[in-house]
Amino acid sequence: MHHICAMKSKLLICLLSFNLFCASITAQTDTLTSIGEEIVVTATKTERKLSNVAVPVTIISQKNIQQAGSLRIRDILQEQTGIFLTSGFGTGVQMQGLGADYTLILIDGEPLVGRTAGVLDLNRITVGNIKKIEIVKGPSSSLYGSEALAGVINIITEKPKENKFTAGVRYGTYNTLDANVNTTFHVGKLAVNAFINNYNTDGYSIRPFSVERAANPIWKFTNNINLSYPFSEKTKLAIAIRNTYEDIRNEIAVTNNGAVVYSKGKEVNKDININPVLTHQFNAKLKNTLRLYATEYQSTQNLLSTGAGSYSDFLNHRFLRIENQTDINLNANTATTIGAGFTEEGVRSNRYDNTGNRKTNTIAYAFGQLEYNALKNISIITGLRYDYNQLFASAFSPKLAVAYTVKPTLKFTASYGRGFKAPDFRQLYLNFTNIAAGGYSVYGTIEAQKIINQLNSLGQIGSLESDFYRISTLEPEVSNGLNIGMQWQPGSKWQVKINAFRNDVKNLIDSRLVAYKTNGSQIFSYLNVRNAYTQGFDADVNYKLGNNLLLSTGYQFLLTADKEQLREIKEGKIFTKDANGFSRKMDRSEYIGLPNRSKHMANFKLSYEHPAKKVFANIRCIYRSKWAVSDKDGNGLYNTNDEFATGFTQVNISAGKSFSNGIRLQLGIDNIGNYIDVNSLPNLPGRQYYLSFNYSISKNKTVKK
Repeated sequence: MHHICAMKSKLLICLLSFNLFCASITAQTDTLTSIGEEIVVTATKTERKLSNVAVPVTIISQKNIQQAGSLRIRDILQEQTGIFLTSGFGTGVQMQGLGADYTLILIDGEPLVGRTAGVLDLNRITVGNIKKIEIVKGPSSSLYGSEALAGVINIITEKPKENKFTAGVRYGTYNTLDANVNTTFHVGKLAVNAFINNYNTDGYSIRPFSVERAANPIWKFTNNINLSYPFSEKTKLAIAIRNTYEDIRNEIAVTNNGAVVYSKGKEVNKDININPVLTHQFNAKLKNTLRLYATEYQSTQNLLSTGAGSYSDFLNHRFLRIENQTDINLNANTATTIGAGFTEEGVRSNRYDNTGNRKTNTIAYAFGQLEYNALKNISIITGLRYDYNQLFASAFSPKLAVAYTVKPTLKFTASYGRGFKAPDFRQLYLNFTNIAAGGYSVYGTIEAQKIINQLNSLGQIGSLESDFYRISTLEPEVSNGLNIGMQWQPGSKWQVKINAFRNDVKNLIDSRLVAYKTNGSQIFSYLNVRNAYTQGFDADVNYKLGNNLLLSTGYQFLLTADKEQLREIKEGKIFTKDANGFSRKMDRSEYIGLPNRSKHMANFKLSYEHPAKKVFANIRCIYRSKWAVSDKDGNGLYNTNDEFATGFTQVNISAGKSFSNGIRLQLGIDNIGNYIDVNSLPNLPGRQYYLSFNYSISKNKTVKK
């Protein structure tokens, strides 16, 4: 009852905030833009109008990012329909109910590397030079290969066009200071865009009477350089160079057996990449693009504790790729894309071995895609990709998508795609023993049997579990995804977008207990053991209240399940505990599904913009229902008798004004209700205030295309 009352009060705060905001603004009716006028690249790897794309796509514009007052990419993603940000091993993204390791994160079409436990920390990415973000939901391996089971998030940065100079600074709670400079200029035919961002924060403590911090003092530095040089009207070279540096100071105080243990240390993360792209337009029907990409991520962590000695960790991940893509417009209704590439990557980590040897892998791939527009209102896209991987079996990834445009204001879409995720270096090579947590060990599959057999010959193995004999070469995790959607504009005031989805995932890789040491310590390894599904729908509705006022809302309904667990429940093999603590068979209705997934998520946004007066204001609400976090009854799955994180509502507000001299002022409050959950949402700080100042000036010299 307490949780229900708390939830009602949070929703009431959100609704009252909306009513107060609405009461302060009057506006008149206007017309929304037509469906599909935006240009999208990620869905097909070619520039297409959104109206010609048959897969679920969300576009976040630069204006929306700026008006939300976002600093890092996580800030704007958490407000999107169907996306939840996870907190383990950095901030990851969960999409269509699939975890952070199943979503591919790109910058300008190229992947970021340096995942920890499968999570790519989104706090690494600043938004200061982002032109737009494209989110493609559903399996996308037919174009992008591994890690694209849930979909793709492509962060597209600004390219050199008109001459301009922009500078901005934002200061807020926790002494958070973010400053950036973005400029474009020309040297003859060479166009240059340079961006620099500096971010500092003292971190924040969500335990007000302790110095233990949920986020540590951080300094981040990012610089991007984008170069563009047209050799001729048909041939152009573009080079993107990006470099980031992150310094995190660990300052933690915890109680251990009644004594306060202080731990201090430092974590340094470096990320650099270079991406030359050469394009040649042979004629109106034929275009070729050659892409080179090289990136390296380095992470080191050193921690010294007054009670538990020292700890050090390092990771070095290199990724090299060459890819050629040819686009052929056969006629007005038919276009095809073919491409091939080669990837080489390698990782060094003391969690893999102490020799410093680099673990390597190579992948060769080819892909093709055909787009056909039939009868002027039917668009068909079919594609196939083949990946040959040095370390595991090859993978085929097909795709078929159909869009039917009934009229300019109504479109139906359906798409099927197969996505896959290759086993990562951690699952193949990990050799890690956690002495501080009972001495358990985790070994990757390539070395697991060898290491355990060696320990057994030395008399250090107490018993071998049945899963030890199942250790073998890991197969890719595979998802078959179906999306069926509708985009509808019933009148000049409305836009409605609905998408139903189903993802069937097989060969899920899970860590399993395979042996016990003679001292009782556990040994784990990885196996393809699970099959699961996620299904549901999401909906976005925009309603134009007037010339200057827009209401936007989004909702996702989600169901998930492990198929093996469902079978065992049906066969009466799963037990839980009744109110008196006695064991009983569990009923199907008590089953929750996969952990850390909410059945209901929603967002609300009311935005006001007056272009003539150059002012804007918005209020944004994020809601998430409860989710399972711990197997309390110990039956190996998640049900209504387990531990749940409390659902919550977060409210953010922002307002700003631009002046004719190029100055823009903005202020805002994030998490206005000061919602805090120490255990389940450690990356969510309390209430934050901020003020930002931006200056911009531009000229009209542009780059030749």
